[in-house]
Amino acid sequence: MTAFTVRTAAAACVAAGFGFAASAQDTIRVGITQNNVGVDSYQTTYEQAFIEAAEADPAVEAVVLDAGGDVARQIGQMRDLIQQDVDVIVIWPTNGQAVVPVVRQAHQAGIPVVVTNSQIAEAGFDFIASFSGPNNITQGQYSAQMMCEALNGEGQIVQISGQPGYTTAIERQKGFEDELAASCPGVEILETQPGDWNREKSQRVMENFLTKYDDIDGVYSGDDNMGVGALNAAKAAGRDGIAFIGATNFAVGYEAMGRGEYWGSVYQSPVEDAKNALATAKAVAQGEDVPFLNYFDTPKITQSNMDEFSKPVF
Repeated sequence: MTAFTVRTAAAACVAAGFGFAASAQDTIRVGITQNNVGVDSYQTTYEQAFIEAAEADPAVEAVVLDAGGDVARQIGQMRDLIQQDVDVIVIWPTNGQAVVPVVRQAHQAGIPVVVTNSQIAEAGFDFIASFSGPNNITQGQYSAQMMCEALNGEGQIVQISGQPGYTTAIERQKGFEDELAASCPGVEILETQPGDWNREKSQRVMENFLTKYDDIDGVYSGDDNMGVGALNAAKAAGRDGIAFIGATNFAVGYEAMGRGEYWGSVYQSPVEDAKNALATAKAVAQGEDVPFLNYFDTPKITQSNMDEFSKPVF
């Protein structure tokens, strides 16, 4: 496995609450295993920001790992970090259900675990110290509200979801579908297919939708990377008048919004995501009180208010 180790000067730290104790001379050793850095620019930017934040903190030593989207590899990385006896583990789950047993192993070893970005299954909640990241249910709800507004409460749409089994994908889809049914029953979801967070696959999915359905008024995608793939398919097919709504506002989504081709999204910073995760892990290791659900803000962004936001760096 590939690892980047960030080492800094020694600083005092005290940890409590998960059977962990460190001497005052030790740094806080933070191990992180990520989902799949190479799959999109959000995760690449997140990793860079996490490393930079750790390098800037003299109290932190970080071991940075990437599972490459492989559940078995991530489980192995978790076990390796447990063997290294790090002070706290941050995990960006490849699969929220499959990682629960190894998260429990870390808990039993006295190592607190912080889940970042995408929550693990509820069965693992007793074994984690905190979740740091966006509220993905709320993001789905925001996207449904924007879709309802874009279509004036009526129409037929298709949905491109994220990676199957991945908590973020599940939660954004649930938030979107529940809010749409409650607030906008005049909008019908014709079909949902996964785009796996991949722009090219999402473009192919949209091509199939366009062949299958003569009337598509809107597209909801679990992130803007997939949303722009769908937009590209519609443009190539000459299908105009479709409202595209996404989440995790990528630079390509922001640019398409500026051209008037993309209706709205949810603004989410990978830099803030990474910094929040490291700060949460450090606080947990030092025995501080941390909210179990340590969310950071992810507001709606549309063509009408995009000037209030900086263009994403990913």
